[in-house]
Amino acid sequence: MSFRKEKKYKLTLSDFNILKDSLIKKGMKMLYDPRQINSLYYDTELKDMFYNSEEGVLPRKKVRIRWYKDTKESNIEIKTSSIEGRFKTINTQHYDSIEKFPKVLTDQLYGVLTPSILISYTREYYSFNNMRITFDSSINYLNYRLPVKTTFEDPERVMEIKVAIDVNDDFIEKYVPYPTSRFSKYSRGLLFSHQELK
Repeated sequence: MSFRKEKKYKLTLSDFNILKDSLIKKGMKMLYDPRQINSLYYDTELKDMFYNSEEGVLPRKKVRIRWYKDTKESNIEIKTSSIEGRFKTINTQHYDSIEKFPKVLTDQLYGVLTPSILISYTREYYSFNNMRITFDSSINYLNYRLPVKTTFEDPERVMEIKVAIDVNDDFIEKYVPYPTSRFSKYSRGLLFSHQELK
């Protein structure tokens, strides 16, 4: 199990493009082609994972099924945040379609979990000075627990940097002159979709 440090930056379209262009000029290299990511998040009936995320409770988890082009290459992923850092476990599964995904999952910490929200977005992958950098755009949310199944588009974009746990924050801030921001797509999707219905 290897822990990592994650830094997120919520950006407007203008800042998103300016920062990406600036890092490319400094030597940032694309790792591979952009792709669409789809994640179906699970939670308890009372949305305990959502509330733990909002309140910063440790330890906490997020449980999702993630796939790219084909649901037959899906991963059940568990992201754990603890005092020591963050880590992710992956269990590859094969489903013929999203309709075949489990209606119920179980977790040792949270118990019974059911589908909560589907999140889709486009991700670009880069590498720069031993940092893995991703840029996410076209973020869409479909809340499974609302009576009306409507897709909501997020106006913001996000950049995320992943580094080893021992990398100093000053090293990152030397290249990224923006404040970090909490950007949980899961929490944001639930809040955003409920606000849009008001």
